[in-house]
Amino acid sequence: MLTHNSMMNLLFTITLAIILAGALPKNVRGQGVSVPDLVTPAFFNGIINQAPAGCAGKNFYSRDAFLKALNSYPPFGKLGSADDSKREVAAFFAHTTHETGYFCNKEEQNVPANENYCDTNFPDYPCTPGKRYFGRGPLQLTWNYNYGAAGKSIGFDGLNNPEIVATDPVISFKTALWYWMQNVRPSVTQGFGATIKAINGAVECNGKEPAKVQARIDLYTKYCGQFGVSPGVNLQC
Repeated sequence: MLTHNSMMNLLFTITLAIILAGALPKNVRGQGVSVPDLVTPAFFNGIINQAPAGCAGKNFYSRDAFLKALNSYPPFGKLGSADDSKREVAAFFAHTTHETGYFCNKEEQNVPANENYCDTNFPDYPCTPGKRYFGRGPLQLTWNYNYGAAGKSIGFDGLNNPEIVATDPVISFKTALWYWMQNVRPSVTQGFGATIKAINGAVECNGKEPAKVQARIDLYTKYCGQFGVSPGVNLQC
């Protein structure tokens, strides 16, 4: 008859063998990755160093600000398997790189003077007179309803002080991670193309802006290569 210690050792050995064999279901096995280990100083600097010297974002965006914001979103980078998680991080940085021009821009460029991005169909997030809700931050947060909802979730006054997304780098990255988790994250496992649809599909997908779509894909595949993971399928939108 097995002793108690022998039984515990046997159970431990069997459990370890199952885990190493990958026999547990994906949602059990998937522990994600260490995002800071992927987004190293070399990785982040490799992006922002490609922005011209005079860019406003050069002295605004930083790896440190990203990691501080990340503390508020612990599920990010923990999606299914380690490969799934690496693809999520690669996708996030592909889109932020594209949206900001290698972290060059804090704010949307060339916005018409009469364009405030105020949608009055969202009474819960009424626009403040004189405030403009154009794109700001790593994912270019846009529209009053996004500023209002992001501010409510994160803890800033998005309707009365949308400018803070371009003046506080941690809040700026938090808005990008908030938007990602709310609107993009559910599409990640469907392929990179689905994340393009979630971010700017109405403008770029279905042949509308093929060059921009390809630019996003090129960044994504590059970052996947740096993370040592295949880009997966369904890259186009």
